[in-house]
Formats: sequence, structure tokens, C-alpha cells
Amino acid sequence: MTLAWYFEDEKTEESTAVLHRVVEEGAVIPAHWRLEVLSGFQAAVRRGRIDRAYRDASLADLRSLAIAIDAGTNRAAWAATRQLSDRFGLTAYDAAYLELALRRRLSLATLDGDLIRAARAENLSLVGGV
Repeated sequence: MTLAWYFEDEKTEESTAVLHRVVEEGAVIPAHWRLEVLSGFQAAVRRGRIDRAYRDASLADLRSLAIAIDAGTNRAAWAATRQLSDRFGLTAYDAAYLELALRRRLSLATLDGDLIRAARAENLSLVGGV
């Protein structure tokens, strides 16, 4: 979802709505989120999709948002997150988003089809109309 905010060809009405909500209300994310976002930007730099200046400006923009790192993500990794990963066939990274939303009773923002299906199976609300 986050990278869709910075790449025109990935931007959707849903991702834009989520960005506006994050600007207004903030967000809580799993501990690995920063590395996942950085990895996406690094891949875009390597592929020549963006330059380093755009990457750095985008990261500075993200730093300005009220995004909180969830302290419980690592404690849940080898138990609840693993179980969700097994149950729904999710990557550990995606299962961590699902686990966080379930544990903290939050809505989930994602564009990932498998994660959307898992969230619906768990009766989680999805942000941005996805």
C-alpha cells in the first residue's frame, strides 16, 4: 500500500484514500514495515524507475507521518503470526499485518489479494474500500 502512494502507475483511489486517512489519523504498522518500504524503494532505484533523490524525499515524507511501530509484532512472530501464515498461505511479512490488525482490533489497509481474502475470513474491516 505504502509504495502505491509514490508510484503513479500503482496509485489507486483506495491507496489515495488510505494516505489521506494516515495523514489525518496516523497508523500502526508491524516492526518490519520500514525495511519492507526501503526494500521496495531500493528495487525501484536499481531498476531505474526512480532516482536516489526521489527515494530520499519519499522516505523523508513518510518520516513526517504519524506512523507508530507496533512493539508486539516480534513477540507474536513465532506463534500467532506463524499460525496465520500457515492457515492462509501468507508470507510471514503479510501475516504480521494481519496479526497486528487482529490483536489490536484495527482496520487493515492492503492491496494484496491473499491478504484481503484472509482479512475477510477473519471479519476484519478493510481501509480504503478495498
